[in-house]
Amino acid sequence: MSLPARGRGLKHEGIKSVLPLNEQMDLITRGIAEIVSEEELEERVAEAIRTNRPLRVKYGIDPSGKDVHIGHMVPVSKMRDFQDAGHQGVIIIGDYTGQIGDPTGLDESRPSLTKEKVLANAATYVDQLMKVLDRAKTEVRYQTEWFEGFTLVDTIQLGQKFTLAQMLSHETFAKRLNEGLPLGMHEVMYPMLMAYDSVAIRADVELGGMEQRFNILQGRDLQRAMGQRPQVAVLSPMLPGLDGAEKMGKSLGNYVGVNDPPADMFGKIMSIRDDLLVPYLTLAAGASPEVVNEAKARLESGVNPMEIKRQLGRAVVARYHGDEAAAQAEAEFMGVFSRRDQLPEDIADLEVGSGPVRILQVIVEGNLAPSNSEARRLIQQGGVTLDGGRITDVNAEVLVRDGAILKVGKRRFARLRVKP
Repeated sequence: MSLPARGRGLKHEGIKSVLPLNEQMDLITRGIAEIVSEEELEERVAEAIRTNRPLRVKYGIDPSGKDVHIGHMVPVSKMRDFQDAGHQGVIIIGDYTGQIGDPTGLDESRPSLTKEKVLANAATYVDQLMKVLDRAKTEVRYQTEWFEGFTLVDTIQLGQKFTLAQMLSHETFAKRLNEGLPLGMHEVMYPMLMAYDSVAIRADVELGGMEQRFNILQGRDLQRAMGQRPQVAVLSPMLPGLDGAEKMGKSLGNYVGVNDPPADMFGKIMSIRDDLLVPYLTLAAGASPEVVNEAKARLESGVNPMEIKRQLGRAVVARYHGDEAAAQAEAEFMGVFSRRDQLPEDIADLEVGSGPVRILQVIVEGNLAPSNSEARRLIQQGGVTLDGGRITDVNAEVLVRDGAILKVGKRRFARLRVKP
């Protein structure tokens, strides 16, 4: 099988500002869930230093919508760590696989997107990714480069590199078959196409979340089958959504968008549950182990979690909008939502349970909305905030701090009191 992308992008100018091996490994393994395998990764990094050849570090993203959220940016931020260590980032825009929709993390088929829709979405992605990446050390590649010239024979030959048993080893595919749910042949092809991306760009390392483990390991197998050295899989943990119940996702409405205005971004961060502070510091803010450990110690000493949330909010907003915007967003939040002189003098106390509470239920039972349907409408339209963080999920359940301010619409407030 031919390699349509062979040779392009493989030139390099050597590793600039290279870190010693131990410092590189400390940086690029920080906050990682799994590496397949760490021994191979250390060998590759040592070889890169010795030969002055930067590693080619791949991350693929399907343009399923116009917005990138900060959950997507966890492996992208890891690419920046590799770049800071002197290596080359390669972003793959899935303009072909995006038309299929990745089925390997779902229990049912995802509707396909048109080519026009995928390309329209892709146009917004690169600028969002570059808020974190070093543009000078980033290649942006579209699958069109190699798949547009694929023939039916090429596709069949690619399929010969895999077995049905190999595909059905993925638990999602197996589960759907066992439950009698549809499983299209086009969905089984998704991991094969993603794997070929690694062959086309000769990836040394592929980044992704743990939900992409199966797909990334297929890339290792295909590279080996086609005579290339298999890439190392560097897998990041899942960033929980704002509700803490599901992974962050646009379809669930529990996400922080990279292009969210600074005030909205800060407010959303301030709405997360206290038990999400450490994972958000590690994954969303990219804080060092020293900063994370200091935050843990402060929480254990009894400091108000709101102080850590403000620190987290500043760090996340600064990452995407700069320090000045972060300071302004914090000041706006504190002025509008936290200072007592900004609240009505007759604000009522509303008692809630000590565990996770459903915000919709609190609104209705606290007479802050006349009905379930009105409460739903207000939440869906962005008219409900908790301590300044907008609640957008009608099923949101959150752990509430004692004294938290719930605002419903423009003029209805309640101070939430947690039962002892």
